[in-house]
Amino acid sequence: MVTKTTKKKPAATKTKKAAKPAAPAEIKKRIKLEIREGTRLRDAAEMMNLKPRNLLAILKPKNAAVDIDDFIDEKTAALISGETDYDLELLTVEESTRRLAEKRAGDLVARSPVVTIMGHVDHGKTTLLDAIRSSNLVGREFGGITQHIGAYRVKVKDRSVTFIDTPGHEAFTRLRARGAKVTDIVILVVAADDGVMPQTKEAINHAKAAGVPIIVALNKIDKVEADSEKVKQQLSKEGLLVEEWGGKTICVEVSAKEKKNISELLEMIILLGDILELKANPRVPAQAVVLEARLDSQRGPLATVLIQQGSLSQGQNFVCGLTYGKVRALFDESGKSIKSAAPATPVEIMGFNEVPTAGDIFQVVDDPTAAKLIVSFRKSRMSGTAVPPENRLSLEELFDKIEEGKAKELNLIVKADVQGSVEVLNDLLPTLQTEKVGLKIIHSSTGTITEADVLLATASKAVIIGYNVKPQPRILDLARREAVEIRFYNVIYKLTEDIKNAVLGMLEPEIKETILGRAEVRRVFQIPRVGAIAGCYVKEGKMVRNAEVRIIRAGTVVHEGRISSLKHQKDNVSEVKKDYECGIGVEKFHDFELGDIIENYAREKIKPAT
Repeated sequence: MVTKTTKKKPAATKTKKAAKPAAPAEIKKRIKLEIREGTRLRDAAEMMNLKPRNLLAILKPKNAAVDIDDFIDEKTAALISGETDYDLELLTVEESTRRLAEKRAGDLVARSPVVTIMGHVDHGKTTLLDAIRSSNLVGREFGGITQHIGAYRVKVKDRSVTFIDTPGHEAFTRLRARGAKVTDIVILVVAADDGVMPQTKEAINHAKAAGVPIIVALNKIDKVEADSEKVKQQLSKEGLLVEEWGGKTICVEVSAKEKKNISELLEMIILLGDILELKANPRVPAQAVVLEARLDSQRGPLATVLIQQGSLSQGQNFVCGLTYGKVRALFDESGKSIKSAAPATPVEIMGFNEVPTAGDIFQVVDDPTAAKLIVSFRKSRMSGTAVPPENRLSLEELFDKIEEGKAKELNLIVKADVQGSVEVLNDLLPTLQTEKVGLKIIHSSTGTITEADVLLATASKAVIIGYNVKPQPRILDLARREAVEIRFYNVIYKLTEDIKNAVLGMLEPEIKETILGRAEVRRVFQIPRVGAIAGCYVKEGKMVRNAEVRIIRAGTVVHEGRISSLKHQKDNVSEVKKDYECGIGVEKFHDFELGDIIENYAREKIKPAT
């Protein structure tokens, strides 16, 4: 019997074919998702194709105390981004529109220039506007919008120019401090018979800090005392070199009273506007800036706005700061009702639920529900965890910014007691800059620190340097609210040392000053073998014996020392509180005058934040 043998398969050898390299794990692509303020958690879930309860389940392990109807804030957006494939970016409704306008570059069209008139008081700003508008603001009343705001469109041949007549450079800077850039060109009015004055210099500094080009209107050339060449020389010292002297500043000699060369001034505005290539997108939801607002007894809250992007029409819904509404009616500068308005047009709007604030951004939205949600979100942030003001660059923070490569320039505002000190500091401070960081004095003048200085510092992220000056308490409060740093000095070398150390990143601990009290000198007593004693009334806080004091006269520090004696009635006391009278003696000072303020303060060293 033949047995059929089957050939066994060879045993698998240990040598295997080279295995295919494992495919790299697929990297999930992150999806960028822009969400608008006022978006609720349930809305965000729908955008991410998730059920709201599933999104809540993702956030629960992170101890996020949120509900599906809660608004998404920055913190929640960051949590969602960390736990999903989506990168959420929370945008304001205004920023969303700005990005949309930039994406649709093909829709951009040329727009009219927006001009602000600034200058020293009595140099003819209003008269110049009169001449430009061929009207007389003082001589007759206007109906509607012109009684309340200074924003007008003027025809120049087949073109137009929008003029904003601010009450002064402070209003200009207040708008800018709130993030509202409304002006393309500044017309600086300078009287040819008077020349550059303190307010002229301030206007120049405010315009320069805003990065806005300046056209000089040399007014009152019809006067016998007019000296144009002298004024041009003064302007050159302020950094404005006119074109005929080889500079870049346009200068037009005008007479507002006689309406001379007004057309030439308007042509220069149009020319500069063309050079700037001013454009806007009329095809996005309208965006504007509130110039002024008021409550009308018959028509309710009204606001004058300058349209910056888009076209505004009657019937549209909008948000504006912490207000919202629907455009019930639009009025032009003559009070005439209109149906729509294009970019660079000033209009008055009726339909706000409350009076908005000057500088608020006005933004058209899709529907009234979206408007209410956005305003509710903004109010919830204010009532809950308020958003802190944007950090200004303090001397302590400067070195950190340099290390991060973010700080390129430190803006300074210099205020001193006398012009000589201003000139010394203007010459000295720029020499302290380095290759990494520059020092720029954006404004300097004599006198105490004012609200305008704080607003300029807010808008320009500047540090205020006070040399031998002391502001009023309300100005210090404003500076604290606006997060503006003010540094006080009475010795120049200490001032320059601090700035130099800030630039080099070697600041010593900051000396924090706490005001204990203020007293007003109401009588002066001459005591034999003792000297002068100030009879005072304590207006704020308390006066403390042996504490440091400064004597302030008309906003200027005239002496610093210590309280050597403190009496209430005839008794020696350690302190005297508010609303009581006292007698104060100050070491090495006997030149008291009625009305002097004696400011009592304490100092302590604080380590810079790391």
